[in-house]
Amino acid sequence: MQCGVGQFTRLLGETVEKIEPGSCTTLTLTRSEGSVRDIWRAVGSAQSVVCNFPIVAWKRVMFAPLLALAIARLRRRKAVLIQHEWSGLHWMRRITYMPALLLADTIVMFSPLVRRELSEAPLVGWTAKKCVLAPLPPNIEASAGIADSELRHRLVAARHDGRLVIGHFGSIYPAKQPNALLEIGAILKRRGLKPLIVYIGSFIRGVDTVEQDFYARARELDIAGDVIVSGFVASDHEVFGLFGAVDAFCYPLDEGLTARRSSVLACVQSGKPLIVTGPVLAEEFDHHPRFRELIDRGAIVLVARGSDGEAYADGIVAALKSPKVQAPFDFDGWWKDVAGAIRALMP
Repeated sequence: MQCGVGQFTRLLGETVEKIEPGSCTTLTLTRSEGSVRDIWRAVGSAQSVVCNFPIVAWKRVMFAPLLALAIARLRRRKAVLIQHEWSGLHWMRRITYMPALLLADTIVMFSPLVRRELSEAPLVGWTAKKCVLAPLPPNIEASAGIADSELRHRLVAARHDGRLVIGHFGSIYPAKQPNALLEIGAILKRRGLKPLIVYIGSFIRGVDTVEQDFYARARELDIAGDVIVSGFVASDHEVFGLFGAVDAFCYPLDEGLTARRSSVLACVQSGKPLIVTGPVLAEEFDHHPRFRELIDRGAIVLVARGSDGEAYADGIVAALKSPKVQAPFDFDGWWKDVAGAIRALMP
């Protein structure tokens, strides 16, 4: 399974290299790659060590990234930790990441809400004082062409038959409240709109029962036959082929929209309306003018926090009736913004 944070790390390194050639290299840490000697040598040749959390295979490579940060401190290199989320992580994950928070000289976050979550955490809340905010870009770019697929044909046929195709993109895990979208689908079905809910992504394997609970809830709502989970999609071309067959995207999020939602930014590039819960904090996008612009021009439609499923269903229907305003998406510019912000933290 591809790791979104791993993809972010790769693109960040490539963009820093474009800005300042020869300034950045990567060290791959897996069960078979990245020995203690490799880490020692790599850290010794660098001025800064930048580490990203969370990672999908956290139980398999739990200690190697922590070792890299510890060696960085031992060898007096600057340790920069990029922590994408906090409270949304399983408590076991948070425990394993605590040493990284302590070892880091600087902690980069993409959301004021996530920074607040860390500040309220027992034992390590004080590390939020080391946090700086950076603007998060999308991990994938809309391509000139698309790749066809059996699922795309299925979605196109469904739309041709008058079905309303609602999309949800990205890894499926509890913090995204995947079951809440099922309830919205049930409401749309009661309204006679014949929804087909397609989750473009796969379940993250963990210690919870999110996948079993998801399908059980779909059966309870009598929409099990109206739900598709694609599983892992191998290429960006195939992803955007599926996006083109979606009518609208919807994200009912308990935490509300935050500036760290890369999956939302990927969807917006399709030009399809995206309906999502409004942010908890009024200042959530103050550090991210490009994200704010998407909201201001209506590419992202906010639903008031605390709204019920009927409000989301209303938002979807209204968004589909509204005129679409497609604007160029400066993918490279988004990445130069974050690369410049993180490069500025290094010696």
